[in-house]
Amino acid sequence: MKLHTRCNNCDAVNEFEVILFVDSHCHLDRLELDKLGLTLQQVLDNARQRQVEHLLCVSVSLAEYPAMAELVAPFSEVSVSCGEHPLHQTDSVDAELLLQLAAQQQVVAVGETGLDYFYNPDSKLSQQDAFVKHIDVARQLQKPLIIHTRDARADTIALMKAHAAADAGGVLHCFTENYEMAKAALDLGFYISLSGIMTFRNASELREVVRKLPLDRLLIETDAPYLAPVPHRGKTNQPAYVTDVAAAMAEIKAVSLVELAQQTSANFYSLFPLAAAKRKAA
Repeated sequence: MKLHTRCNNCDAVNEFEVILFVDSHCHLDRLELDKLGLTLQQVLDNARQRQVEHLLCVSVSLAEYPAMAELVAPFSEVSVSCGEHPLHQTDSVDAELLLQLAAQQQVVAVGETGLDYFYNPDSKLSQQDAFVKHIDVARQLQKPLIIHTRDARADTIALMKAHAAADAGGVLHCFTENYEMAKAALDLGFYISLSGIMTFRNASELREVVRKLPLDRLLIETDAPYLAPVPHRGKTNQPAYVTDVAAAMAEIKAVSLVELAQQTSANFYSLFPLAAAKRKAA
């Protein structure tokens, strides 16, 4: 089997040896399928045609989690997380409900959770409380954390340290912060995930951060339906486009697309063993 994949900066099509990608973070339940003119099956078929073998559909709300889990349940290539995004919480997160839902066998990770002071600085205290609850649940269940952080570098790392987030492990997803924060997360045993933002014209500083990070601690993601990478800017993002994210990272890291795909996929399955088990059983 060979992958036909589009180059990052051109329309040429190349052939490579077997390459399998993982979209480590997407929101399939938030795709506006009617606007795309696609069914969810077709979205996943598009991804499969570009050799995306597994996807992690990430929860942003405990209230919406059951419907999300039901939506993707028929698809063996999709794993799920459970948590409440800092920008989606309206009241204090119900720790007991989080524990109950996240304990389900199909849940491979806790989150997404974290801190976002860029969009909602007035809710710092409630965000911090929710973040700590997610860390505690992840530690109890021994499931990794999916962490969202924006304009909250010091507090994010401080809470991770104070509440022993390293006991659960996890990933800082859609990373856009500086190298110092990335290094602090790496030192706690966390992974760093990069999205299509890496391909944006104004993301030169982020590309420099990526260049410094070890390949064996990196993941790739789409964060679909948001943040479509070049050459798809302005379109609804899809898991199929994770191959374009991978191509950009391979260029930044000066490695082959084969090596990039193999390493980031291995990283994903190492971090999320329940997803690895689901893939093996499929």
